[in-house]
Amino acid sequence: MLRLEIAALYAGVNILLLLVLAYLVVSGRRKHKIRLGDGGNEDFQRAVRAHANAAEYIPAGLVGILMLALLEPAAPTWLLHASGISLTAGRIFHGIGLNAGMLNLGRVGGVILTWLAYLLIGGGLIYAALAQRL
Repeated sequence: MLRLEIAALYAGVNILLLLVLAYLVVSGRRKHKIRLGDGGNEDFQRAVRAHANAAEYIPAGLVGILMLALLEPAAPTWLLHASGISLTAGRIFHGIGLNAGMLNLGRVGGVILTWLAYLLIGGGLIYAALAQRL
C-alpha cells in the first residue's frame, strides 16, 4: 500500500465517523424535538459534543497524516499506520465514551490515543522538515 493510499484510508474512515456522529445529532434532534441549540437535554448535549469534539480533532490529524505521506524524505508506513490507527481509535473510543456519560475509560482512552496520534504526527512532521537541513 502506498503512503498516499494509507492517508486516504484513514481520511475515509474518519470522514465516515464524522458522518455517523452527525447522524446521531440529527437523530437526537428528532427524538427530543429540539430545533435549535441543545434544549437543555443532557443526552443530546453529549451527542453534540461527541460530534463537535471529533470535528475539532480529526481535520488537523488528517492534514498531518497527509503531509507525512507527501513529504520527502518519506515517512515510514508504520508511522502513517500508527498515527492513523491511534487517531481513528481515539476518536471512536472518545465518541462512545462521551455518549455513555460522565468521565469513563472510553473518554480517557480516546483522549490519550488522539494525543498520541498528534505527538506522532507532529514529531514526524518536524523530523521530516529538519531532515532536509541535516
